[in-house]
Amino acid sequence: MSAAAELMLDTGVAGTTMEDVRARAGVSSSQIYHYFSDKDALVHAVIAHQDDTIVGAHEAMFAELDSIDGLQRWCAWIVEFQRLGGCSGGCPLGSLGVQVAEVDPGARAGVAQALSRWERAIRRGYESMRTGGVLREDVDTESLARSTLASLQGGLLLAQIHRDTAPLEAALDGVIAHARLLATPDRPSRTLAVDQLVN
Repeated sequence: MSAAAELMLDTGVAGTTMEDVRARAGVSSSQIYHYFSDKDALVHAVIAHQDDTIVGAHEAMFAELDSIDGLQRWCAWIVEFQRLGGCSGGCPLGSLGVQVAEVDPGARAGVAQALSRWERAIRRGYESMRTGGVLREDVDTESLARSTLASLQGGLLLAQIHRDTAPLEAALDGVIAHARLLATPDRPSRTLAVDQLVN
């Protein structure tokens, strides 16, 4: 599955064939078709794989989020990850969504479900911060989570197009600034060890 996910990120859904996946994975055609009846089935499986891999990792990160400092470290990790990759590829889920949205309703729904799961993970992190007194009691965590994910996705797209992390950094700086405005004054913070969660 990793081979198919990598190919679709590198060459796009339309540019990836079952034969390409077979060759990259080093398996026989019968093995490929044993698990995937056709390319559509493979695309749906890749979406599920990216959901588990990407969103699953972020769920773990936000489960530990308890400070603005931790949020800032999460943002810094994303920027550094993009910088190390040359800002290519963008968000694997977002990229898949753009490619399938108008041609495969089922695949579009799968990406939408994964992004909704991601948004819920972010919201739970903000809710934990609110419960812990880091964020004010009146903070709308649903709206904050949605704006955070939208800023992230937009920043990743612009970074991919420009091959520069500056747009992503600006978008995530806005996320941090917004969270600081909603924070309860004079709260101590503990840093989220993001680097330990993603290794």
